[in-house]
Amino acid sequence: MPIVSIRKAVAVLTVSAGIALTPSVYAETLKIQTSFNASHISLTRLNQIWIPKLKEMTNGAVELELLPIGSVVAHKETPVAVSMGILDGDLTATSYFAGKDPAFALMGDLIAGYDNPSQIQDFCMNGGGKELLQKLYDKYDPGVHVIGCSSEKREAFVSKVPLRSVADLKGLKVRSPEGLAADVFRRAGAAPVSLPGSEVYTALEKNVIDAADSSAYANNDASGMHKVAKFPIYPGIHSMPFMQFTITDSKWESLSKANQQALTTWFTSAYDDLRVYLDAKDKELVARDKKAGDITVIDWSQAERDKFRKIAQTAWSAFAAASPLAQEVYDAHVAYMKSHGLL
Repeated sequence: MPIVSIRKAVAVLTVSAGIALTPSVYAETLKIQTSFNASHISLTRLNQIWIPKLKEMTNGAVELELLPIGSVVAHKETPVAVSMGILDGDLTATSYFAGKDPAFALMGDLIAGYDNPSQIQDFCMNGGGKELLQKLYDKYDPGVHVIGCSSEKREAFVSKVPLRSVADLKGLKVRSPEGLAADVFRRAGAAPVSLPGSEVYTALEKNVIDAADSSAYANNDASGMHKVAKFPIYPGIHSMPFMQFTITDSKWESLSKANQQALTTWFTSAYDDLRVYLDAKDKELVARDKKAGDITVIDWSQAERDKFRKIAQTAWSAFAAASPLAQEVYDAHVAYMKSHGLL
């Protein structure tokens, strides 16, 4: 749907500026488009557990409606839609916007960079990541306010053939997002294929691809990936996507200081919970599948993970050289990782 048409279709909302402890008759529901499918395990958890919690935290002054991917605008258009006031905000994968500037690729998923998603949240909220993301939007989509960024999962990897080392990636047809991830796999000897997530199952089934950079183990299980790709790598070797949470400047400024803080706390607390929940669910399903024996779950040795990470580092530096902002993001990642013993 064209953005002009969408603008006409979306009602103008106003957020109360009342304090959090006082019930507000002017409370509204902010429409936030996500990058989750309607049945996604993370979206289900947020809707069931965390949307009610925000209402409690703000005494009814602020509510969210989390919309599935593509509900109002295409997934790559959410920042523009937020900037124009078509959406009140987004909760979506930052890497979708790598076409604007290579800095978004490095900010959206530093392939094979971090050991666990909690480090990503710490980098985002305490290590300068959020401020750099705001700097990007101030340049490319003014009017977008970044509340925070985080990650809820370490993605698994689905494969139709056993992959136990970097050498096994040579010649592999692997579905990968365009940009940094594809460049890393290419440098590792694989042949990246760009496909939307909705086509991964069919592409595996019809041998269009051999493997796929996909989602968390639990999501891959729910979508039936392991029926056609019986050699998943877990824990994953590559991806921990950054998720951004934004709203329009005008909505943010209309909130009381207490409710601004509540919204920020809500986001980090929700993602703390999602990481624990998804990790437990992944481990439960991995244990089940190992016991059943129909699926071979592969865990790469640390030596092979280190080899893959060294390859990824060459791609990081190449992307960093592509723009001044990309270099800033790269430098911030490196500084954070060195200070935490990750490099």
